[in-house]
Amino acid sequence: MSTASLFVTSAGVGLAIAAPVGPMGMLCIRRTLTGGPRAGLAIGFGIATGDAVYGLIAALGLVGISQFMLAYDRPLHLLAGLFLLYLGVRTLLQKAPADAANGNGNGKLAQVGRAGALRAYASSLLLTLTNPQTVIMFAALFTTLAPRGAFSSSIALTTVGGVFCGSIAWWCFLVTVVSLARHAIGSKLRVAIDRIVGFTLAAFGIVEIRRAL
Repeated sequence: MSTASLFVTSAGVGLAIAAPVGPMGMLCIRRTLTGGPRAGLAIGFGIATGDAVYGLIAALGLVGISQFMLAYDRPLHLLAGLFLLYLGVRTLLQKAPADAANGNGNGKLAQVGRAGALRAYASSLLLTLTNPQTVIMFAALFTTLAPRGAFSSSIALTTVGGVFCGSIAWWCFLVTVVSLARHAIGSKLRVAIDRIVGFTLAAFGIVEIRRAL
């Protein structure tokens, strides 16, 4: 398999991994609705970066780090669960602003600043890193994609880069679609979406906590 083919295949895998709408997808959708495309993209880039970090760990054979992460699998699941539960409860308790339908009162929807985007990026990155099982997934992926069992640093970087780009492509698509729909969503529907996302995040959090116990 050529480098270009490996990159395209890896990008397809990254797209397939990111596409299912789980807790991070719900979080990305909500942040895009409440904070605009910059907030949504920050969430997406944080998720893709976390996947890339674990991908590099698996690809470069950093056994010590991967074993450490897997050894603390339960505490990490507990941390992720508590964080998701917190996000879900906060979303459920958060009151919709009176000008939700018309943005900030000037006909413009709210947009997060650079600091808000950085916080969104950091939170999604940390949440993604609390899932050390990703190392196992990428190890299996590299074994499958490595041509004739051969593996090198260039193959590792190409694979990780492809997965990262495929994941980013999905998050950009999702944020674009949600951003376009954002302007047509009224306050009542926005509140309903918040409730659905809140319950979903809380449910995922409870599942993660049960996995840790």
